[in-house]
Amino acid sequence: MEMSEDDINTEEYPTEIHDYLAAFEKSLGSVDEMLKTMMSVSRSELLQKLEPLEQAKLDLVSVYTLNSMFWVYLATQGINPKEHPVKQELERIRTYMNKVKEIADKKKASKLDKGAASRFVRNALWEPDAGSEHTSKTPAKGKKRKMD
Repeated sequence: MEMSEDDINTEEYPTEIHDYLAAFEKSLGSVDEMLKTMMSVSRSELLQKLEPLEQAKLDLVSVYTLNSMFWVYLATQGINPKEHPVKQELERIRTYMNKVKEIADKKKASKLDKGAASRFVRNALWEPDAGSEHTSKTPAKGKKRKMD
């Protein structure tokens, strides 16, 4: 008596995890496609097109991905990756990723335009004219100070 492939597949694992396995298989397909895309262009050719900060980001993402895949491999082999040196390596890479992010954020931060800032301050400050003093009919809002 031969079993169909579907019968064999459902006997190999509990049916409750079928959706999880299907999603995992789909994710693996996405990773495979991304790797094929990245591998289709030579590394030196790719790096020439990028700025140094973008090169650093690419290198960090690549090495983080490799270490993450090794983490998953260890887990599938029954080895606790939290007790393996790969955990420290992932933390080290994350530290560098944060440093690169800080550099990118500083680069994106707007630069102070001193001319525009001085015009803004000058126009925002009220300067009374000597010939046309206007007194406000409404009392000033805010804290009143006691004069000594």
